[in-house]
Amino acid sequence: MPKSRTSYLSRRGLIAAGGALGLVAALTACGGSDSAKSGAGDKDKGAATSGTWTFKDDLGKDVSLKAKPKNIVAYTGTAAALYDYGVQVKGVFGPTKTADGKADAMAGSMDISKVEILGNVYDEFNVEKYAALQPELLVTNTWDGSYWFVPEASKDKILKLAPPVAIGVGGDASLDKALERTADLAKSLGADLNTKQTADAKARFESAATKVREATKANPGVKVLVGSGSADLFYVSTPKTSADLKYFETLGVEFVTPEQGKLDAGGFFESLSWENAGKYKADLVLLDNRTGTLQPEELKAKPTWTELPAVKAGQVAPRVTEPIYSYDKCAKILEDLAKSIQNAKKVS
Repeated sequence: MPKSRTSYLSRRGLIAAGGALGLVAALTACGGSDSAKSGAGDKDKGAATSGTWTFKDDLGKDVSLKAKPKNIVAYTGTAAALYDYGVQVKGVFGPTKTADGKADAMAGSMDISKVEILGNVYDEFNVEKYAALQPELLVTNTWDGSYWFVPEASKDKILKLAPPVAIGVGGDASLDKALERTADLAKSLGADLNTKQTADAKARFESAATKVREATKANPGVKVLVGSGSADLFYVSTPKTSADLKYFETLGVEFVTPEQGKLDAGGFFESLSWENAGKYKADLVLLDNRTGTLQPEELKAKPTWTELPAVKAGQVAPRVTEPIYSYDKCAKILEDLAKSIQNAKKVS
């Protein structure tokens, strides 16, 4: 899935204000990054003993702080997942607000008026505003071993201010594991996972997973293509390296898999020119729903799109390419997937 497949992932470079460097240095000197200390105990789930806070993230890094962090800054989608467990962050980075001022889908149930938006597109991260928040912890996802939406150009300055924690959502990660790890992190930050709301959300997720299994058994052989459209290219994703698609496969979903030798360097997708967009046939298309990607109405201008068998049959459903990893939000994804597969007719 990394790097930029959508217009909101455009390369708008960060221009850090001159004063930010001094503030970064001052906070660093004061011990703002008390991280990477190894400790004992249940660090894979997070622990708070004798006033300390520890967590081992999905990059294998042990983070240790003198106390449970309160000033948390997170990637928007990760912040939205924590919010569903009752953990409020101070600042966010990533798609948060649309052009008309409304909350982006990645913001989930968060009230975006109550968080400092440090950057709204890829490669945008206001280091000066970040430093002013006096951050104690930076939280994001990781697809490929890097910190998602933390700009490469300013990464070193950002990571000096507060220790980072990353939850795996690509590579070997699967949706169920990403959900578990996000819940572990929320618990370590003070969330009560024993509430009725959380229990109901998890039960709904498990019920939805059963519905997908039942749908794939009742309608076997339905071929699903996962695609994303830009002005010049049509991207076909492999199910092997994204947490959601890997999990869907375990529920019986049959995906169209692009040629291994044609995948991007990260192994996430094959890029097709629009002239070749009909290379793979499918019965159902799951189309990237992120801000900035071409949606069905816009894709009508692409003749090869309109000729795809699934498109001609009206069998196109949105794909939540970057799920908010809470049981509440992922249950809805599974419910919608079950309906799409159940209703799909074989047309490829």
